[in-house]
Amino acid sequence: MNIVSRYASLVKFSHTIFAMPFALLSYVYAIVSTNTPFEWLLLVKILLCMVFARNAAMGFNRWSDRDIDARNPRTASRDIPAGRITPRAAMTFVVVNCVLFVAVAGWINVLALTLSPIALAVLLGYSLTKRFTSMSHIVLGLALAIAPVGAYIAVTGTVVWFPVILAVAVLTWTAGFDILYSLQDTDFDRSNGLHSIPARFTAVQSTGISIALHVVSVAAVAAIGCIYGLGIFYWIGFGLFVAILVMQHILYRPSRIDRIGATFGLVNGLASVSFAVMAIIDLLV
Repeated sequence: MNIVSRYASLVKFSHTIFAMPFALLSYVYAIVSTNTPFEWLLLVKILLCMVFARNAAMGFNRWSDRDIDARNPRTASRDIPAGRITPRAAMTFVVVNCVLFVAVAGWINVLALTLSPIALAVLLGYSLTKRFTSMSHIVLGLALAIAPVGAYIAVTGTVVWFPVILAVAVLTWTAGFDILYSLQDTDFDRSNGLHSIPARFTAVQSTGISIALHVVSVAAVAAIGCIYGLGIFYWIGFGLFVAILVMQHILYRPSRIDRIGATFGLVNGLASVSFAVMAIIDLLV
């Protein structure tokens, strides 16, 4: 495995698809609503910020959890405990990506630069929360919810309600599916003093909390469509988003936790991409 593949594996680069579509939706809304001319360079800056931020967050997660991952049979094959990447190399990777994130944020505008340390604090801080609070899923949701707000700020240098409501949808959607994902590690978390919703509650109760969060996410997405008078393509995307969330809860119910695996990321990636693509088409058409 070459060095690029190793680091892509370290940060699960394919999972960038979770937040990226929402950031692009917010970006398109910003240029359409403010009549801002499209600029390839600005779009590239936004994408670079997202990539550097996520690399830093996931790299730090793998570095900080390396001893925990080594004890967990499900994660023992990850790159650091498996010895494919050293802890020092992983931390160097994190620092480089943090520096690049702040540099590109400063290249975008003053507000983006000012908020970049706060964004990094949330992105990196998430990895430590499982050690002291079961609300770590919410913090993860907040980390991804930064994306649509950041994209809007990159275009306008301001914040309005559209990206904020979209951020609420991202936060609750992410926290909801992360609770389901964490069902795999319930026994390990309990035996190792780690905190999560599944470690604190039963599987049925945890699934109920996940559903409640997803109801909020659906409500936020619906609110955007109603408040901003969006059209048929948006509502098609909304329908796809809801259908995929429902399918997720059917597939990964408490009695079938064993189904959570490679398809879990695919299902959630489909939810974000299908909704965002249709919403962007609606804004442009």
